[in-house]
Amino acid sequence: MPKHKKLLLFLFIIYLPLSYYFGGISLYLSVTFLLVSPVTYLAYAKDKTAAIKDKRRVPEKTLHLLSLFFGWPGAILAQERLRHKTKKISFRILFWLTVFLNIAFIGSLHSQKSVKFMKISMDRFEYLSKEILTVYPYN
Repeated sequence: MPKHKKLLLFLFIIYLPLSYYFGGISLYLSVTFLLVSPVTYLAYAKDKTAAIKDKRRVPEKTLHLLSLFFGWPGAILAQERLRHKTKKISFRILFWLTVFLNIAFIGSLHSQKSVKFMKISMDRFEYLSKEILTVYPYN
């Protein structure tokens, strides 16, 4: 496994419990990482097996969504151990974007400015959603 991936996983393993201990993230988020990562690993394994047997594959969109929703540690392990999804540049770029978004999200939980920014962003999103629904009602 490349050093940058080992370092990232090592720092994550240390950071997660420390962040919980110091009140940065909730226990639910920590447990979510611990549950979604193995599921993501299994999804990669299923896709690898399907690729070898020329059967129906797990959509890349599914793999990216699992990574985005806190499964990226399992994805890194699967990519390296199974040697799967390591060559396609477009996939790798999007994958690393999901990792970055996860790290940015967790980092934002430790900053008051970020909390304020997230609240303003969610308020704007809610306002825009209501406006859109008035113009294009959902039936």
